[in-house]
Amino acid sequence: MRCGYASDIGLVRDENQDKVEAREYGGCILAVVCDGMGGERCGSRASEIAMRELFDRFTAGYAPTLPPDELRALLLSSVSAANSVIYTTARMDYKSFGMGTTCVAAFVEPGWISLVNVGDSRAYLVEGGGIRQLTRDHTVVNMLLEQGKITPSDMKHHPQRNMLTRAVGVERVVKPDFFRIPFEGDFTLLLCSDGLSGCCSDAELLRTIRSCSFEEMPQTLVDLAISKGGRDNISLAIVTN
Repeated sequence: MRCGYASDIGLVRDENQDKVEAREYGGCILAVVCDGMGGERCGSRASEIAMRELFDRFTAGYAPTLPPDELRALLLSSVSAANSVIYTTARMDYKSFGMGTTCVAAFVEPGWISLVNVGDSRAYLVEGGGIRQLTRDHTVVNMLLEQGKITPSDMKHHPQRNMLTRAVGVERVVKPDFFRIPFEGDFTLLLCSDGLSGCCSDAELLRTIRSCSFEEMPQTLVDLAISKGGRDNISLAIVTN
């Protein structure tokens, strides 16, 4: 199992408020992407806290013998720990009020991907010649789409297209989604912030992933987002076997 990741400020932002990291745990990999939000420097602070707290909690509780239900509980509690620290920090410092972050985290072990997400950072699985989004965006436009109030074509230009319905650190309690996905044979897992997914179609992501070596993949995907305007920070992690 191999992992690579990259992060870029893009062409418009003054600061990179994304964080991305991956660590190996005895042949398994935990990869995380966070996209911070808030006032000046607050988004970067939120994503940094989330990354630190999530890995600290997960590392302290992980054992290779964990059954699936305990692994699920550990991933969810790791996100909750990050949520509590960000929430408390924001209320102790008025300059940080309202800060938060998205979070998508995947623990990849032989045959299985355990995945948690909050916000609109995404996970995609590439296998069998196709690509599919594994996560569900926690956004106003996605909620409206699911309610039948707008169409997919409306989403791109909707005035609330960037508004989240969930984020880590904004509320006292966070409710991450959890997925456990089996895989067989060759696969590529892509985690990314909306700086990549927001400007690139599934077909473009698939074509780019299929067109280059694993070593070239992270930077090639960043370059793809840059070529399409680079309007946001761009961060991604890739896990493959």
